[in-house]
Amino acid sequence: MIALEFPPINEILRWKDLFPTFNKIALIAVAAALIGTVVFLLAGRKDAKVAPKGVRNFAESIVEFIENGIIMQTMGRDGLGWTPFLLSLFSFIYLCNVPGIIPFLQMPATARMALPLFLSLLVWVVFIVTGFKHQGLAYIKNSLFPPGVPKALYLLVTPIEFISTFLVRPFSLTVRLFANMLAGHILLVTFALLSEALFQAEGNPALIPVGVLPLFMLIFLTGFEVLVAFLQAYIFTILTAVYIGGAAHPEH
Repeated sequence: MIALEFPPINEILRWKDLFPTFNKIALIAVAAALIGTVVFLLAGRKDAKVAPKGVRNFAESIVEFIENGIIMQTMGRDGLGWTPFLLSLFSFIYLCNVPGIIPFLQMPATARMALPLFLSLLVWVVFIVTGFKHQGLAYIKNSLFPPGVPKALYLLVTPIEFISTFLVRPFSLTVRLFANMLAGHILLVTFALLSEALFQAEGNPALIPVGVLPLFMLIFLTGFEVLVAFLQAYIFTILTAVYIGGAAHPEH
């Protein structure tokens, strides 16, 4: 019989504090912020007349991706002023996602609710402040009473717009990022444990070759999580751009 015991869910999501109130999740988040900061500081030290290479070339490719792949597609040229914010958001989320496949870390910081919730509330505050800045008090009217809707339908449309715009958006941003990264982490843990149990099967050596199957699945899922880490950072950032663009330019 295979001795396979899946650890309690708390054990794969929580670690003892490295020191009071600071655990591995906090360490990953701090490291992500520092790595992103160092990369762009190093890239910015180069003379603008020198052809980009190395770190600067890498940093410029990310900036171009944010500008051309996100901002120009959702906000237009007027949104280029949001490049630093969206760039920081994308880089930080991606760097928090990637440790899910790094040995010894093996946990995305975004697989815990606190970090996605904080980022979502930050985005929520930013797009609401942007709405009031560009539209004044008319932002509430434009959000709750979309133009072109028959007045009789406002009884139905206005509550829906209020819930979707001011309540659901931060909730959906949080859950989308958190749930996807947590699901990937649990899948990796599951197939890793299954492979280990089959390879170490006592009294039944015939099961050892079977362990190759979950091992292959583990390798596949590890590669897939690299893509998921990027996609979740991209989706979070592009939705942020959409929300900010809509708040600044309601006609969009």
